[in-house]
Amino acid sequence: MADTIKLEAEVRNEFGKGVARRLRAAGKIPATIYAGGEDPAFIILPMREATLSLRRTNALFNLTVDGKKFTAVVKDVQRHPVKRIVEHIDFYEVKAGEKIDVEVPVFAEGTPKGAAVAFVDMQTLNVRADVTNLPERIVIDVDGLTDGTKILAKDVKLPEGVELNFENVEEPVVSVVVPADATESTAPAENAGEEAAAEEAPADAE
Repeated sequence: MADTIKLEAEVRNEFGKGVARRLRAAGKIPATIYAGGEDPAFIILPMREATLSLRRTNALFNLTVDGKKFTAVVKDVQRHPVKRIVEHIDFYEVKAGEKIDVEVPVFAEGTPKGAAVAFVDMQTLNVRADVTNLPERIVIDVDGLTDGTKILAKDVKLPEGVELNFENVEEPVVSVVVPADATESTAPAENAGEEAAAEEAPADAE
């Protein structure tokens, strides 16, 4: 499951694009913590630490703001369209024992049998999990699987306490197939073998 990340934040009292640019120039990122029906908290985070923390999928954040602590998850990240630097982060405050919906990336691990290759049909799975048990990734073992094998959503082994959160559980998540080019590449070799055998065979006597 994902890590819990601790960040120290400052209270943000100034707003606007000009303020945001000055903050980023100073190595800081404006952010907002949304807390259900309460007023959001506007904060400032250290750019380097915050940017590095976003590499962790579905991480749980412990944010300390002027002595007040928030437990939160990332709701949205705004990036510069060209430079891709983080310009703003939205957090959503969560409580212990609360279950939330998250998207988890899917990875295939292992080597299928023969020339077969594993294709990930669903890049992410929508799941519901406790905020203290948010999975960072879902790994599906394809070692030794044969051509034509499909791993359906309902067959994916999820961590304890994690459940699928969509209706079509019959949809394939990973498919194992032999690519067409692999089949074609073996055909000439097989034909060549047949031709060679024909040439070596003795001619029928008249």
